[in-house]
Amino acid sequence: RRMEWQPDEQGLQQVLQLLKDSQSPDTATQRAVQEKLEQLNQFPDFNNYLIFVLTSLKSEDEPTRSLSGLILKNNVKAHYQNFPPNVADFIKRECLNNIGDPSPLIRATIGILITTIASKGELQTWPELLPQLCNLLNSEDYNTCEGSFGALQKICEDSSELLDSDALNRPLNIMIPKFLQFFKHCSPKIRSHAIACVNQFIIGRAQALMDNIDTFIESLFALAGDEDSEVRKNVCRALVMLLEVRIDRLIPHMHSIIQYMLQRTQDPDENVALEACEFWLTLAEQPICKEALSGHLVQLIPILVNGMKYSEIDIILLKGDVEEDETIPDSEQDIKPRFHKSRTVTLQHEGGEGEEGEDIDEDEDDDDDTLSDWNLRKCSAAALDVLANVFREELLPHLLPLLKGLLFHPDWVIKESGILVLGAIAEGCMQGMVPYLPELIPHLIQCLCDKKALVRSIACWTLSRYAHWVVSQPPDAHLKPLMTELLKRILDGNKRVQEAACSAFATLEEEACTELVPYLSFILDTLVFAFGKYQHKNLLILYDAIGTLADSVGHHLNQPEYIQKLMPPLIAKWNELKDEDKDLFPLLECLSSVATALQSGFLPYCEPVYQRCVTLVQKTLAQAMMYSQQPDQYEAPDKDFMIVALDLLSGLAEGLGGHVDTLVARSNIMTLLFQCMQDTMPEVRQSSFALLGDLTKACFPHVKPCIAEFMPILGTNLNPEFISVCNNATWAIGEICMQMAITIGRLGYVCPQEVAPMLPQFIRPWCTSLRNIRDNEEKDSAFRGICMMIGVNPGGVVQDFIFFCDAVASWVNPKDDLRDMFYKILHGFKEQVGEENWQQFSEQFPPLLKERLAACYGV
Repeated sequence: RRMEWQPDEQGLQQVLQLLKDSQSPDTATQRAVQEKLEQLNQFPDFNNYLIFVLTSLKSEDEPTRSLSGLILKNNVKAHYQNFPPNVADFIKRECLNNIGDPSPLIRATIGILITTIASKGELQTWPELLPQLCNLLNSEDYNTCEGSFGALQKICEDSSELLDSDALNRPLNIMIPKFLQFFKHCSPKIRSHAIACVNQFIIGRAQALMDNIDTFIESLFALAGDEDSEVRKNVCRALVMLLEVRIDRLIPHMHSIIQYMLQRTQDPDENVALEACEFWLTLAEQPICKEALSGHLVQLIPILVNGMKYSEIDIILLKGDVEEDETIPDSEQDIKPRFHKSRTVTLQHEGGEGEEGEDIDEDEDDDDDTLSDWNLRKCSAAALDVLANVFREELLPHLLPLLKGLLFHPDWVIKESGILVLGAIAEGCMQGMVPYLPELIPHLIQCLCDKKALVRSIACWTLSRYAHWVVSQPPDAHLKPLMTELLKRILDGNKRVQEAACSAFATLEEEACTELVPYLSFILDTLVFAFGKYQHKNLLILYDAIGTLADSVGHHLNQPEYIQKLMPPLIAKWNELKDEDKDLFPLLECLSSVATALQSGFLPYCEPVYQRCVTLVQKTLAQAMMYSQQPDQYEAPDKDFMIVALDLLSGLAEGLGGHVDTLVARSNIMTLLFQCMQDTMPEVRQSSFALLGDLTKACFPHVKPCIAEFMPILGTNLNPEFISVCNNATWAIGEICMQMAITIGRLGYVCPQEVAPMLPQFIRPWCTSLRNIRDNEEKDSAFRGICMMIGVNPGGVVQDFIFFCDAVASWVNPKDDLRDMFYKILHGFKEQVGEENWQQFSEQFPPLLKERLAACYGV
């Protein structure tokens, strides 16, 4: 063997000093450590020192040795391709020779290091790694076996797809049968590793696992009674995944699996109970759910309901005993990043509403999202929700007897869980719950005044789940009392209650729409008062409640007294926020809804708002440009600023209509739009096409000169892969065509002799564009022009006459003289072709068109 590398004593001391310093909390020391690291990384054998401290320097304490390994791991991540071959070999050799270190911490660190090297494309160039680790599993020494298994588990987690490919000559054919043998190992830690390794290959349906699927399932069943909680957790996780992937193999054993999962969902270890609870969520999505579970509901429902109580630890974390905290500022990490939904054009049909059903499951029990995000309470509630959707009313006989006891329980924790149960079943069991709602809703409204904040907040959420029913009743029955109490909760002294009340109120607004108009003054007073009261996080939700209010009551908001209440605080916030502040997002969204609702009422505020949006777009584009040219010198911009600004400009164009003309004239928005339409990010293109369509409707003369440049870009975006981009591009093209058609019609009105000869080229698309707009002045002038041109060149419409008939029939109430023009053309055509030909011709008409023409024009 060649001489092994040996550290130089002085170098070693330097490295040890660095490791000591890096454990210091002092920021100046930390900065010095970073600089020193960058210096030392210039020496190729620095990494040899790091692996030496990790694997061989037993005199050092374990945290220091482990830290040395973690610094090495980061170096591998960042510069492994630059390691000299002899350094890389030394590290790989040392890892494999020391995977059985007596310390669990050191073993785990070596395992992390191995998988980091492996995921750097080294599985291919380190052919001895997997065979050696698999061989070491047979070692008599527990540490070696456990260490190798730990490393294998990490490799299986990081590289499951690669392991199941031809690239490595299918190592799983050997590995999976080997792992299965260890399910019976005497050490629970080893059993747990073995299951965790195999579990990585279930969802990907690895062939080697599918070939051994029955052995796998039998081995899992054999572990059903295992006393180790980590093993039980992995068994539950395996069964949940098999339910998705190989339900055919589980069906014969379904009865006993369900019995097992009922036990595990009540496991004393909450992590096991949570894994088991996922089983019901997954089963609910399977077609066999109803048949498989019907007989077990009587056991399952009480278990799920029981899991919906806050645990003692939750209550401590949630400061369940702190009632008033509204004066305590929010810590920034409490504020989750929010995602702006870019504007999608929902085509509002004649008097119809936009699309429904966008809030898929995002509101499932969002009353306690500061806890570890997913816990037994949330999982149980989600499972009850999906099961309610599967079983509908059949769930109630198992639930109602329980609910009575819960909802009126003296212990607030139990009462709270009952209110959550009631909210969870709202969607699925609504029909069956209706008879009980007249007495339940008043009880829930009373719970809004409970002395416990967590009861008040869950009552807000549950009531919002029944908002649809509340609104369907006479307003004085439930809507008025609910609204009155919710508005008080918006001003609660507890931040969690404020948040829940604001969200619930937004849901109520969506359901109630114009029912809220009589109470607008009262609602605005509350929302505006909350402005001065709220801490950071809840302000963001308050913007949403105001925006939703504007969407719901629309032009009813356009009253001087309402504008006086609402606009000053919004504009004050607007002026307070800097262009770089992400809090602009929800404020801009809110203003977009307000501008659309207020229409001309927004005029006094539009100039500064418009200017700032244009500036935001311009700044973002400039930063994107600099970043693309010198990525090392500049940061990538946050394009959300641009998206939200484009959407607010759309709101202004939609709300102000023709009044936006002067603003557009004095800005370079069309040039900016040309760049946004070509942005690499789909959401930017989506919003820019929405704005283009809105500007086309509001001030077409400014769009017209750009059409030749814009149309090809719109065309290339008709790609259904990006469905929202495609929809908005299609809509914008339609709006432009409509304006063009109107222009052609008006042109023909002024100079029919010049335009009429071209009739055959444009009459068909002209008719199909204009049949879709409502009666208005623009449509009137365009049709007069077409009639004049037909007078000059009647032969020009013969080929496409059916399209003209259809377009005429799209008029509801044309002015009398226009109706006469239509009458003359229709009857003239009929006389020209003769009765028999007209009969044959009108046979092709859809029944509705036939009726309309007969009724209105007697043809």
